[in-house]
Amino acid sequence: MARVATMADIEAIEQIPLSERELPASTYEAIRRGAALNPDGVALHFFLQGDMYDKGVSFTFREWLGALHQTANMFHALGLRPGEVVTMILPNLPQAFLTIFGGEIAGVVGPINPLLEPEAFADIMNAAKSKMLVTLAPFPGVDIWQKASAVVEKVPTVEKMVVVDLADFIPGMPKPELPETIAQAKVVDFNAEMKKQPPEKLIFEREIRPDDIASYFHTGGTTGAPKIAQHTHRNEVMDAWSPGVVLEVAPGQAFMCGLPLYHVNAVIVTGLIPWMYGATVVLATPMGYRDKTLFPNFWKIVEHYKVTFFSGVPTVYAGLLHVPIGDADVSSLRYAICGAAPMPVEVFKEFEKRTGLRILEGYGLTEGTCVSSVNPPHGERRIGSIGFRIPYQEMIIARVNDDGSGEALPPNEIGSVLIRGDNVFPGYLEEAQNRNIWVDLGDGRGLWLNTGDLGRQDEEGYFWLTGRKKELIIRGGHNIDPKSIEDPMHRHPAVAIAAAVGRPDARVGEVPVVYVQLKPGAEATAAELLSFAQANIPERAAIPKQIYLIEQMPVTAVGKIFKPALVRMQIQEVLSAALNALDEVAEAEVQAVPSKLHGTEVIINVTLAEGVEPAAGEEAVQGVLGLYAFHYKVSVA
Repeated sequence: MARVATMADIEAIEQIPLSERELPASTYEAIRRGAALNPDGVALHFFLQGDMYDKGVSFTFREWLGALHQTANMFHALGLRPGEVVTMILPNLPQAFLTIFGGEIAGVVGPINPLLEPEAFADIMNAAKSKMLVTLAPFPGVDIWQKASAVVEKVPTVEKMVVVDLADFIPGMPKPELPETIAQAKVVDFNAEMKKQPPEKLIFEREIRPDDIASYFHTGGTTGAPKIAQHTHRNEVMDAWSPGVVLEVAPGQAFMCGLPLYHVNAVIVTGLIPWMYGATVVLATPMGYRDKTLFPNFWKIVEHYKVTFFSGVPTVYAGLLHVPIGDADVSSLRYAICGAAPMPVEVFKEFEKRTGLRILEGYGLTEGTCVSSVNPPHGERRIGSIGFRIPYQEMIIARVNDDGSGEALPPNEIGSVLIRGDNVFPGYLEEAQNRNIWVDLGDGRGLWLNTGDLGRQDEEGYFWLTGRKKELIIRGGHNIDPKSIEDPMHRHPAVAIAAAVGRPDARVGEVPVVYVQLKPGAEATAAELLSFAQANIPERAAIPKQIYLIEQMPVTAVGKIFKPALVRMQIQEVLSAALNALDEVAEAEVQAVPSKLHGTEVIINVTLAEGVEPAAGEEAVQGVLGLYAFHYKVSVA
């Protein structure tokens, strides 16, 4: 394994052509090779609740590979064929991982966020032409069964409904009675059907080629024509192998999985990466980090399972700040990986100070499979940076023209973030959605994917994000497409224009808010519009926290809504309220302005309250500012 400290180390790895690395042809082959490295080692630990972490179930690699064979065999026996889709709507369970990688062996897997509403399920499944649905049996306090069963008749292509029963993990708990069919779909029990199949091998001939489609990951909007990103086996293998080289993954290490398995981060970073290298996955409760009993026991879990890595979003690290390590032995931990949203500086520093753990900030997107860059494990980690590009993945900053051409930019100039390589997806399932996502820089070596993000690269090769052209709102690592908010709002008879943006939030990064311009002569209050939003937006996470009535939307020279102006208004409002609420502050003036280097810069002038010492005032102000991932200049007087 190479020790990565500088950009030169990345380039040294690439001196061996990728073609000579003999990567596996499929995710199945990748897991088989990993199992061969550590057949009697533990592939998976799973526990139901954070306060029952020592009462879980475990699988050796030999057992896990056998279960994977049984799952793929089950799907084939139930009628799934290559190119056909098995949809998964499950919490984090061993059967979810088996469905993902067993589904990729037998056909194509399509995970869906269980928190979405039935209307969104139906739109995604109809777009994918789902043939099977793997979901949860009825269970107290969980509404997945109710939502999933309601959607089957709306998706006529579904022939089988394969049901996972949480009661199987709880001794003595009675199993619910299931109907034989729901609408046109036959209902079968996952565990019962799986156990009918042999674990030794596949019962069907299946030659998986690297460019065969492995998975469909839903990204962006939840209604109408959902965006479904296609991943090939080559994409997923490459994006697991390459970060594994940088992170020096090996048998005996353990990765904690707490992010949801409908998301690429959980599947690739805390699934395929460790298994490809013979390392262990610790699947932490069905609800992952949302389990209220997980955080209070987090460091005990690390000690018990000797966790080496975990991956989280900034809210995870902010939450762990309130959990003392105590006498737990966390010496097994090497790194924590943070992505999905910018890490507030104060959270970053305080977390490392309390735990001694190195946080590696990185970057990726579903269209790039998952990971595209990360700060070096052994070199300088620049707070706020997303680090170096991953080996064998190209990543540049460019000026992009309207005709799809462009040119690379010199260091420290802001432009579009472009990526290219075997990790980049072949496109969205809906062909019309692939327009304007590819860029030709004229180098004759293929097209680049325009990520929709803005950034810059410094002289040493570190990348820095400065904004998002695609305008996603990222709430606790969950991507919310503004259109999923704006489209329903435009159906209100009084609304002329609706523009959804992210409001900075110290706990979850961003929450959605909506600016509304009413039609001439129309009347509606913010409270009425908020009630309308709550009744008409199907994705609960997308329901706005607040609605602002605005006389005139800010627009560009060509008449498009200029959302950066709205975002800056939110930054000013949030920071002004937070700073002026401090006892140490008499008055705080906040101005968010455009910046060529940072995208947005916040200028803050603070007048301290009478009798407050400057050092105490500055500490209080920095304590607030450190909760947000802005670049700012502050003066305190």
